[in-house]
Amino acid sequence: MDLGQAAATAPIRGRDPMHPDGQYSTPAKWFHWLTVPLLILSITSGLVIKFIEEKYKLNFYVLHESTGLIILTLASARLGWRLYNPPPAHPDHLPRRLRIAAEAVHRTLYTILIVQPLLGFFATNAFGFPLRGQTAFLGFINLPKFMETHETLANALITPHRLIGWTLPFLLAAHICGAIYHHARRKDGTLLRML
Repeated sequence: MDLGQAAATAPIRGRDPMHPDGQYSTPAKWFHWLTVPLLILSITSGLVIKFIEEKYKLNFYVLHESTGLIILTLASARLGWRLYNPPPAHPDHLPRRLRIAAEAVHRTLYTILIVQPLLGFFATNAFGFPLRGQTAFLGFINLPKFMETHETLANALITPHRLIGWTLPFLLAAHICGAIYHHARRKDGTLLRML
């Protein structure tokens, strides 16, 4: 029996009547569902900052940057957990093209959850606004200043940060639509794996 056959015949972890296609571990579910509202808050605040009155703008920056760093922390912990606690294997009935699409979206989202906050954090520092004083993390935790003001670097970092920021809602929509498609159209257990 080769590895492919062994994987295909291995029992799916977490399978029960409610989860016919297995399920993610409880910590993985917590990481996922804690990230959701933070992403909504981060994306929304990031997209509206430029339209906010000057007197409130600083508060939006603090909110946006703080949620970004929390997302970075959660995503890093989630990846660490995933290394030692891999998700259940895809069920046999899932077509190859859907497995590839799911893997591509998941890998892209994981990459963005790490890269996007880092780009924003270093861009903010390069613009001369480290998370200190009025712009402290969560409004009261001063973080170390990593660099002096460097406008050229700041602009080089903020451009991909903005591009990813505009792309992220579409990726999340694809992820959500995929889950709904599996649940409503294919009627399989994909969505239930994370519930």
